[in-house]
Order: sequence, then structure tokens, then C-alpha cells
Amino acid sequence: MRHEFTSSSSPADRRLNALFRHLATASTESRTAVAFCPTSGFHGDSVFSLVVRAPEDPILGVTVAYNKDPSPVKLNLGVGAYRTEEGKPLVLSVVRKAEQMLLNDRSRVKEYLPIVGISDFNKLSAKLIFGADSPAIRENRVTTVQCLSGTGSLRVGAEFMARHYHQKTIYIPQPTWGNHPKIFTLAGLSVKTYRYYDPTTRGLNFQGLLEDLGSAPSGSIVLLHACAHNPTGVDPTLQQWEQIRQLMRSKALLPFFDSAYQGFASGNLDQDAQSIRMFVADGGECFVAQSYAKNMGLYGERVGALSVVCKTADVASRVESQLKLVIRPMFSNPPIHGASIVATILKDSNMFNEWTIELKAMADRIISMREQLFDALRTRGTPGDWSHIIKQIGMFTFTGLNSKQVEFMTREYHIYMTSDGRISMAGLSSKTVPHLADAIHAAVTRMS
Repeated sequence: MRHEFTSSSSPADRRLNALFRHLATASTESRTAVAFCPTSGFHGDSVFSLVVRAPEDPILGVTVAYNKDPSPVKLNLGVGAYRTEEGKPLVLSVVRKAEQMLLNDRSRVKEYLPIVGISDFNKLSAKLIFGADSPAIRENRVTTVQCLSGTGSLRVGAEFMARHYHQKTIYIPQPTWGNHPKIFTLAGLSVKTYRYYDPTTRGLNFQGLLEDLGSAPSGSIVLLHACAHNPTGVDPTLQQWEQIRQLMRSKALLPFFDSAYQGFASGNLDQDAQSIRMFVADGGECFVAQSYAKNMGLYGERVGALSVVCKTADVASRVESQLKLVIRPMFSNPPIHGASIVATILKDSNMFNEWTIELKAMADRIISMREQLFDALRTRGTPGDWSHIIKQIGMFTFTGLNSKQVEFMTREYHIYMTSDGRISMAGLSSKTVPHLADAIHAAVTRMS
């Protein structure tokens, strides 16, 4: 179909004519181009008819499959969200209390926040992760901006680096959270991996880690899981962290910490922040992405923060000015509700203490699930050494089960997990541990 307009046509008509000519030219240059017709959306195929269906997210897709299963004994150990002993989602009592306080405050309004978010939230988040006595905070060398949970914090930091940092390569552990490579790639960074997990020992491949970071180009960015490594649950010791710090500083490698589980791993907020504080104490620079999804149970509120520790207060101020330019066209400014809950809890000493008690209870229950599963497998005489279950820490256990064994457990026992054998310990209960142990035992003995 040809569309021609006379010289007396309106400017709008002439622009349409130019558009039609452009599309006609483009269609001859690409076999996959969709033929354009202004009425195709009404009388023919969709202009999106060639869009390919995307695969389910490998983690969230587990829940999709789980929801379709009618079995009464089905068990979802795929998604990283805490569950009670009864298998129910948990809203912390202190969160309910904070929400009620906010609701009762008639002076609160729903106006836009500043681009960087709630000031109290940012200051308190920095204090929580770096420590109340942090020299970096005292010297105003830290800038913190409110972001959309951990994912948004990582994305904002990555986009800033892609624009302003001289190295465009980030090294991420192998394996890591499935969203990490996507976040950094889409932000404009080149992603490479360093060795981390040793499938033979089901522990840390520390020598491989040192070798890979040692051979990384000077100035490269390195993603580090602050604690409770996802998906393996394997963390370096403090002595190993110190060796990592020394190596990275000697090569001017830039640390980018992902802190998704502070307090949720060990039950102690300070202990779970030790790795970060070691890097801040030496006066060097680093990035830290925080999430309150796990440790406050604010999964759907999308509450997080990005902190950048700089050499001077002046640099920190300039970095913040550029972070605003990243955030403004991305999500303009962050949401108010979830961050207000966090700020309310963190600035009230009684509520803060109540939170730490509830946080430790969650961490302790997960540790108890590890012990119960280990004991159940040992009682059944399941082949292999399962001590890694109690050595690993945090929400996840990297079981060592292969994809065929995982598929067998889903098919025969209606247990859902990611194909790499990662299970969420937070999804277990005393009632479901025996069912999982039976499934693992059968998978190992029948599908070895």
C-alpha cells in the first residue's frame, strides 16, 4: 500500500509520509520486519505478532508450576520468602505496630518524595550497615539514596558506574543470584565470573577465587555477597574476607556489596555486616546495595538503599548529584510507605530492639530447619556427606542435587525447587522436613 501526500498536505501528513517511506525501506532490509499498515491493529495481525514468548523466570517460574499442582502434599522451596512453622507468610509484629503509628498520624500526606528518598531512612540505613561509629559516616564520606529494594539499588549503582567509572567490567561469583547478570548487563556493564563454589566439597573454592580476582584487570568492579551467599549459603571466614580485602585493595578492585540478608543469616545485625565494615575501615571506596525484603519481611514494599563510600565528603556530594540523574528518568522518586515503616522502626530504640528479637527468631528457625533436615537424612542413611546443610548459612541451601534428581522429586514427591538444587530453608517446617528427607533419599538412591 502506498501513501502519498501533496505538497499542500499538512505537516502531520508529511511526517506520516516520511514515516511510511522509512518503514517501507526498513521492511526490505530485514526478513523479520513486520509489514506496516495503519489499520493492521484493527483488521489484521498484531504488529507484535512476531514477538516470541519469553521463558518463565527460573525462580519465579517454580511458583507458577507449584500453583498449578493440585497435590495436597506439594511443597514450594523455590522462592526466597520466609514462612512460619505453619507454612504461612509472616508480617512482623513490629511492622504492624509501625504501620499503625503511621496510619494514626493525621499529619502524614502522600506527596512526592525527593529523588533520593526519605532523609531519615537513608541516614538510618547507612548507620545500620556501616555501624553507628563509622568514621565514613562521621566524615560525611557516605551518600545513601533510597531505591527499589536490592534489585533497584544494584541497578542504580550499576548505571552510575557505566556512566562514570573508568572500568566497565564487573566480576560476579559463579554461581550467583540469577538476576545479577541481567541487572548489570542491561545497565551497560560487561559481566565476567570468578570461581566461588566448589561442588566437590560443597564449600568455598577460596583458592580459585583468589586466582581469578588476582588476574582481573586493575580497577575492575567485583560483586560480593555481604553474607548468606545466594544460592550456595557458603560464606568466607573473617580471615578469608581479610585476604580478599587485601587482594582487592592491592589491585584497586572496586567492591560492590549486595547485602540482602543482614541479621537474617546469623541473627545478629553487626555480625552479618562485618565483611562490609572491613572494607570501609581501610578508608577505601565501595558500593553497598541494601534490601529490607528479608530482614523486615517487606518483600512487596520494595524497600532498599544504595550507599557509596567515597574518599572525601566533596566527592560523596558530587556522586549523589549524579545518582539523582540516574534515578530521575528511571523511577523519578521512590515510594513512601515501606521506607517510612523502616525509618519508624530504626529510629525508635524500643521498636528497634523488638525488631532484633523477631529477626533472631526467624534466623534461629531457619538454623533449626537445617539441623532437622541433616538429622533426618542421617537417620535414613542417605548416601553422601550432608554436613554442608548445617555448615551453610542463611535462607538457602545448595543441596548438591542435580537437575534429574530435582525433576524426580518434583514429579514423584511434588517438591518444587530450582533446577540447580537450591532449596529455601525458610520454606520448610518440622512437619515437612520428613517429606523432603524422603524425597532426597529416594532421589539420591534411585537417580544417582
